[in-house]
Amino acid sequence: MKIKIIVICGPTAAGKSSLAVELAGLFNAEIISADSMQVYRHMDIGAAKPSKAERDGARHHMIDVVNPDADYNAARFRDDAATLVEEITNRRKNVIVSGGTGLYIKALTEGIFEGPQADEAMRRGLVEYAEANGREALYERLKEADPVAALSMHPNNLRRVVRAIEVCYLAKRPVSELHREHNFSARPYDTLKIGLCKEREALYADIEKRVDDMMAAGLVGETRALIAMGYQAGLKPMRGLGYKEMAGFLNKEYPLDEAVRLLKRNTRHYAKRQLTWFRKDAEIRWFNPALKKDIIKQIEVFLN
Repeated sequence: MKIKIIVICGPTAAGKSSLAVELAGLFNAEIISADSMQVYRHMDIGAAKPSKAERDGARHHMIDVVNPDADYNAARFRDDAATLVEEITNRRKNVIVSGGTGLYIKALTEGIFEGPQADEAMRRGLVEYAEANGREALYERLKEADPVAALSMHPNNLRRVVRAIEVCYLAKRPVSELHREHNFSARPYDTLKIGLCKEREALYADIEKRVDDMMAAGLVGETRALIAMGYQAGLKPMRGLGYKEMAGFLNKEYPLDEAVRLLKRNTRHYAKRQLTWFRKDAEIRWFNPALKKDIIKQIEVFLN
């Protein structure tokens, strides 16, 4: 029989962390964080890592795994999390995967298309082409190589556009065709997916409060400390929500109130993108986080 895992997903500020801790206590479970920022050490406030009380309430994994300059991705997460699933199960505990990084959750529960190994020289050439001619010009090259893949990404998402072109050139086939063949059908676990979603006004209010709380907790100081440690703005995690905006303030690109405004706006936009991703997954059962009794009943039925 397949191992059963419970996934708690949804947009930022939906209440995933606190619910996961409560459920872990009820169902003898340990928590695997599926958050692409929480894997990085020294990034506590901006990554909204579980509080000390939450970590005391349930054992957490996949937090503070690597330094901010490490190359960490969905494939590494899948391998690390799959090992943890086995270990937790061997301890006769249930597994709760909680987080808002949809690609990490998909990689663990459905497999991942990895494609050819990266060609750094090719990547540099594509990035230089975009810098010289504009991102739209690079996007046109992707449309020529794979018009289907181009429809699924924005021209400004340089990292994804570069990777898609790279895969097309290295594999000598459209990346969309390779994705269809992979089909994300590796289903290694019996999975219950619980999605948390509030009314938009309530979610946005909680996002605003979260940003205010982060500022009060010292997000500026945390960002300054990261830069002092040598983690510069170009690093992937330093482009994450919170750190990007505070780095702009520290670099005197705009005043602090503008950094806060940008962070709130960007977090709202991120929540929208998360919801768009998760709503494509027909397996997710959606709940208002206030309806805990309904969520608990779903899990009881699933585990029994």
